[in-house]
Amino acid sequence: MNAAADTAVAPPRSGIAPAELALLVSVFVVAACGLVYELAAGALASYLLGDSVLQFSTIIGSYLFAMGIGSWLSRFIERQLIAQFLTIELLVGLIGGLLPALLFVAHSTLPADALGAFRLLLYGLVLVVGTLVGLEIPLVMRILKRQFRERYALKDLVSQVLTFDYLGALAVALAFPLLFVPHLGLIRTGVFFGLLNAAVAVWALWLFRADLRRWRLHALGCALVIVVLAAVMLGADRITTWAEDRFYGDDVVLHESSDYQRIVVTSGSTGVRLFLNGNLQFHSRDEYRYHESLVHPAMAAHGAPRRVLVLGGGDGMAVREVLRHPGVEHITLVELDPHITRLFAEQPLLRALNADALASPKLTTVNADAFGWLAQGDDTFDVIIVDFPDPTNFSLGKLYTTSFYALVDRRLAAGGFAAIQTTSPLIARKSFWTVATTLEAVGLSATPYHAHVPSFGEWGFIIASRRPFRAPSALPPGLRFLTVEGFPALLQFPPDMARVAAEPNRLSNQVLVHTFEEEWGRVHH
Repeated sequence: MNAAADTAVAPPRSGIAPAELALLVSVFVVAACGLVYELAAGALASYLLGDSVLQFSTIIGSYLFAMGIGSWLSRFIERQLIAQFLTIELLVGLIGGLLPALLFVAHSTLPADALGAFRLLLYGLVLVVGTLVGLEIPLVMRILKRQFRERYALKDLVSQVLTFDYLGALAVALAFPLLFVPHLGLIRTGVFFGLLNAAVAVWALWLFRADLRRWRLHALGCALVIVVLAAVMLGADRITTWAEDRFYGDDVVLHESSDYQRIVVTSGSTGVRLFLNGNLQFHSRDEYRYHESLVHPAMAAHGAPRRVLVLGGGDGMAVREVLRHPGVEHITLVELDPHITRLFAEQPLLRALNADALASPKLTTVNADAFGWLAQGDDTFDVIIVDFPDPTNFSLGKLYTTSFYALVDRRLAAGGFAAIQTTSPLIARKSFWTVATTLEAVGLSATPYHAHVPSFGEWGFIIASRRPFRAPSALPPGLRFLTVEGFPALLQFPPDMARVAAEPNRLSNQVLVHTFEEEWGRVHH
């Protein structure tokens, strides 16, 4: 009986009318554009605020919530559905398309202590765009039902629209990280999809021109939106350069977005700086203090290291210091991001900083995740240098866990030493000692020390080993900071950096990420 009723409502279809096809294709485009704005907001929040897991989770949740609001609000739109759909498309295209550019500019112009205002803008834009996107699909379904009511039963209408919706989401989910961001960048990617929304509006304007009361007014709106988006598309490089120059203070000489991070190199009167996702990695005026302190105590403690592993440190600075030891026969560098190793192997300004270390015949460079790489191999090393960014998110936090340090221990040769950069024991005191506790939890002895690096302040390191560590009795010639006589002082911790109780950082709890965020958050606020 139900089947007979369905047949009566939806007779056999003889083909798809142009207007019907246009609306279904628009569903595909709308879904693709909506997901791009969501991904762009999450990526920008990760670049600019850190902690990618938190940012993507909150952005996606807020966006979906806003889409639900939009779907609910669509019930109150009862007249001129095509005109309302066209207007919403233009608004989505304009606001969503400009979202990355607006966030870049806002982040660069707002004061450093105004992160609350930036977050308000970020989530405000996400809620506005999400609400508008939530209005689109219900309106398309109602337009299809009204225009072609003899062709659609409800089940067919929902099936057809959602099929195109999910296909659009799949297409852009694959293309966003693999095609659009690497080749266009975030600003141009946002504008490109904003123009696609505008194109849907133009298409609807033409196909339904007979049904629109104020056709010229709608045409003017389409033209204005397209002109604004085209202007931003043409000026995307200038906008990015201007925003980053203001944010970083020096001239930006190189900026790229890899699959993993935003890479910015600045050059000014005081030297060259490298930023990853907005976080300073080194300043050429004092990086030697950091890298000498990281590398040479462990190398000298071993006495005669031949095989050395460097984890992270794709800039080649740690490798440069390792090469000061002539007895080293082979160095393996494991760096996740091939953009980093390529830039520091090819760019003359950056090659000068690492003394062409990445071109050394002793070096083998592997672009891989260090966690997986350690787990898969069996080779052992006399010294392992661990030079990862700070644990600002869970992806980095896993590289400071008991599971990771157990792998490091397994790859250390008998009598080997590992040296680990371990954030500031002054600013992030508990975070620092959490790493020490984590190393000890896997059976390694931990020897902490610290050095003053002006660009970072007081900075900490830990040497991990199965045998006792002894202060170096000899160091390579030509060092600018580290000395045999001065090193014992680096082992002393004053009361404000002295050890505090901390639990080990495990994959199952990632306590270090939360502690680190809390401690550094006090400084940033």
